[in-house]
Amino acid sequence: MSSKDTCRNELRTAIRQLSDRCLYSASKWAAEQLVGIEQDPAKYTPSNTRFQRGSSSIRRRFRTNEITSTPAAGVSYVSTPVMEEDEVVDGDFYLLAKSYFDCREYRRAAHVLRDQNGKKSVFLRCYALYLAGEKRKEEETIELEGPLGKSDAVNRELVSLERELSTFRKNGMFDPFGLYLYGMVLKDKGSDYLARTVLVESVNSYPWNWSAWLELQSLCTTVDILNSLNLNNHWMKDFFLASAYQELRMHNESLTKYEYLQGTFSFSNYIQAQIAKAQYSLREFEQVEVIFEELLRNDPYRVEDMDMYSNVLYAKECFSALSYLAHRVFMTDKYRPESCCIIGNYYSLKGQHEKSVVYFRRALKLNKNFLSAWTLMGHEYVEMKNTPAAVDAYRRAVDINPCDYRAWYGLGQAYEMMHMPFYALHYFRKSVFLQPSDSRLWIAMAQCYETEQLHMLEEAIKCYRRAANCNDSEAIALNQLAKLHHELGRDEEAAFYYKKDLDRMEAEEREGPNIVEALLFLATHCGAHNRFEEAEVYCTRLLDFTGPEKETAKSMLRGMRTAQSSFPPMDVERFPP
Repeated sequence: MSSKDTCRNELRTAIRQLSDRCLYSASKWAAEQLVGIEQDPAKYTPSNTRFQRGSSSIRRRFRTNEITSTPAAGVSYVSTPVMEEDEVVDGDFYLLAKSYFDCREYRRAAHVLRDQNGKKSVFLRCYALYLAGEKRKEEETIELEGPLGKSDAVNRELVSLERELSTFRKNGMFDPFGLYLYGMVLKDKGSDYLARTVLVESVNSYPWNWSAWLELQSLCTTVDILNSLNLNNHWMKDFFLASAYQELRMHNESLTKYEYLQGTFSFSNYIQAQIAKAQYSLREFEQVEVIFEELLRNDPYRVEDMDMYSNVLYAKECFSALSYLAHRVFMTDKYRPESCCIIGNYYSLKGQHEKSVVYFRRALKLNKNFLSAWTLMGHEYVEMKNTPAAVDAYRRAVDINPCDYRAWYGLGQAYEMMHMPFYALHYFRKSVFLQPSDSRLWIAMAQCYETEQLHMLEEAIKCYRRAANCNDSEAIALNQLAKLHHELGRDEEAAFYYKKDLDRMEAEEREGPNIVEALLFLATHCGAHNRFEEAEVYCTRLLDFTGPEKETAKSMLRGMRTAQSSFPPMDVERFPP
């Protein structure tokens, strides 16, 4: 049996088992990966194929990378047997409880199973109680919410569930699904170490529960913690590592893992979306746009992850494409947080910031932990000059995810607007620690060092150097480095950076005041050091401009003619006024 057949058979069984235990998110994920496995070409026509091997620019880019740390996709070093189904003695009661569960009547479902002792029944009863507690917590949050939805509501079922689940685990009465639930309860109570241990035990016993992997991933806040996990070698481990690498900002490692998984899951929309996420973090917007366009062609009613696509269209100012996307998701499912964020981005690009905030708030009513909505709403408040509200929004974002560099950066901007550079600097430092490859963050921190209150020019120079080494797409760093060195009396260093900036502007065929500034400085600097031929070249180029720099260049040429007694006089009159 081939590795693809192995994956296919395992996933088909897992989908049934996960659905039977009401773990629908994990079941949906497994089904998407099942369809993503390359099918037999004899059974499927070309119109059914998607993401043909070799067609993706991502695939070509990472084809040379090799993975040796885990086994080939679809093959396990440790064979994981498919879990046997529970005894059927609780069958009728279980079916009734599952029906109540599917209707979101969680306490009724738990009550029906109160006297059932089968592992499936115990799991569903405890899971229903957990979700009943979560539901009540959401209701209390709405009833007791403070500013921007803050409240101290908690799941009141956690204490009793932890006591009961701990006993079940000690007595060996739990299957992997019970361990997954116990891990969630421990995580919610703040027992991270024990939660990781229990979740590792769950995924090693039953690796197809993607929800358990995601809970485990949320507890891996550092690379050291991730590397310390004692995980069996199974192809699901590769999905987990790829996702964990992305959360830990190891984007190239994540891309390599996903490229590797495409060897088996050639048509997986999930993998393509994750590749797009990683490249979005690397600011490779052109490739991200191509991937999302292909995703929408293959799955036209997809809403998941489309808010990230809208961010790309917003950054590129693609108004018509963003308008079309907003209309598309509105007609598909307008009450999804992603849809609301897309529409919010659309109104923001139109400059209607108040209306944009309305939609970001709507997204947060649908999901108060939707990170992107908090961050984007903070951006809108900055545009509206409402800095206190912006600070509150960004703080909620970092409360949800302390690794969100955009929210830390937004806090830095907000405090800078309030003329509090010491606070701003603190938040800019946090953002560059999380995303050291983003030149914008280094530039923001450098400008903070340049403020009148701080005036730490040497530190600003260090930041601009880091920005220049991080592919400064906005072309700010080199010009600022030249200015700062000139201000500090280091004209040789200033000339070096002006020349470098000038070469870059010529290569990119850009025009603007920076060209004139660089030419004027270099002409003056070369003339002062008797490098008259170089100075003449820069002055001659300045004559092509129509502003006062043209007259300055003429004056400099006349001065150089006077200074060059050993050179034949230059005919400056040949340059018309």
